[in-house]
Amino acid sequence: MDQLDIALVEAMREHPRVGDLELSRITQVARATVQSRLAKLERAGVITGYGPDIDLVAAGHPVLAFVTLEIAQGSLDAVTDELDSLPNVLEAYVTSGTADVVCKIAATSHEDLQATLLHISRSGSVVRSTSVIVLSELVRPRVLPMLKKGAEGSTSRAPAYR
Repeated sequence: MDQLDIALVEAMREHPRVGDLELSRITQVARATVQSRLAKLERAGVITGYGPDIDLVAAGHPVLAFVTLEIAQGSLDAVTDELDSLPNVLEAYVTSGTADVVCKIAATSHEDLQATLLHISRSGSVVRSTSVIVLSELVRPRVLPMLKKGAEGSTSRAPAYR
């Protein structure tokens, strides 16, 4: 990604409902350039969607927890199916270290979280789980600072850019 790609992504984050014409005005490049760059980013899998960001607290799910799971050997597929069936499981990752899986779980209450954790612990594939409840958010989910750092020093292939 070069600086123009970053500028397009940043403009889309700041103005989620912006169209190609307005993006071309914001980034000061031709509309065709904006369209081709966005198509390229989509084809490459860099841009994966345009859905709205959801505030979980405002949506009625104020309890957030990270849960690590140690699973029985050879049971990753069963755990995947089990976690996928639980709507409260927002994300799950296979990890290295003492935990085999790390999950991000949202709940409407502590009781709702407990019910989800009990459901997970009843799985014959989960040997042990450990939960950490989120008290507050320090850094919102983001990728732009990292992308900007990676694009430092790269030049844009669009000469009219800024």
